[in-house]
Amino acid sequence: MQQERYKAWLELQKYQSNTITAQMHRVGRVEEHYGNLDEHFEKDLLESVIDGLRYSTADRQVNKPNPSKIPFNGDPYSNLASYRDAVNRYKKFRTDETILVETASDDDDTPSTVPPSAAAASTKQSISLERDLQATLRESIAQLESGLEIIDEGAERSVDSGFIDITARDCDGVTVVIELKTGTASQRAIAQILSYMGDVLNEEVGSSVRGILVASNFDSKARSAARMVPNLQLKRYKVEFSFTDGEC
Repeated sequence: MQQERYKAWLELQKYQSNTITAQMHRVGRVEEHYGNLDEHFEKDLLESVIDGLRYSTADRQVNKPNPSKIPFNGDPYSNLASYRDAVNRYKKFRTDETILVETASDDDDTPSTVPPSAAAASTKQSISLERDLQATLRESIAQLESGLEIIDEGAERSVDSGFIDITARDCDGVTVVIELKTGTASQRAIAQILSYMGDVLNEEVGSSVRGILVASNFDSKARSAARMVPNLQLKRYKVEFSFTDGEC
């Protein structure tokens, strides 16, 4: 495992220090019992390791024993969900690293210094803004809705469709999937959050799930699609600036 590079990548995601420590510990435990994760990534993108950490609500109902190679005490469902999440996050890191390497020049081991295209620069800026938005919202989740409690341990929850920006629970005990978009959200963003909500329902059989899509605005197709989903809310964020005299 590329420990130092992975830690730096986690810091770039603007996770809190305790979250980074927990992620490093969990992925380290998986590697201890499954072998070098980088070799698994090169072999099958870590899918065999992820499959070995699966444990469903149906497994929990019949008290299926821990099927993984990792020994632990406590509930297999929650423990394996945490380890699986950690491996999925390491896979995301390695995928990002692979993309970076593929953009390097042929005769140099370092990333190319050729300025990115306008589209690439815009994408990078959007990702950075989403990180800032997520970090800010995590510190003041009650501003989004009173009574919300974040339950994802400070990092995006991994599900089959991807990573949920923030997973919370409302005052009625309902799981709330929160997806963040900078700029104007499109119909595609609706499909994305609905996929996440469906994954949570699949993992938590019998539970209630609703979603909140946060963006600076929504196009007409997104608004029309959202009207057909009663348990999905659209929320707009607004950025405000204040200025002071530079000599003060």
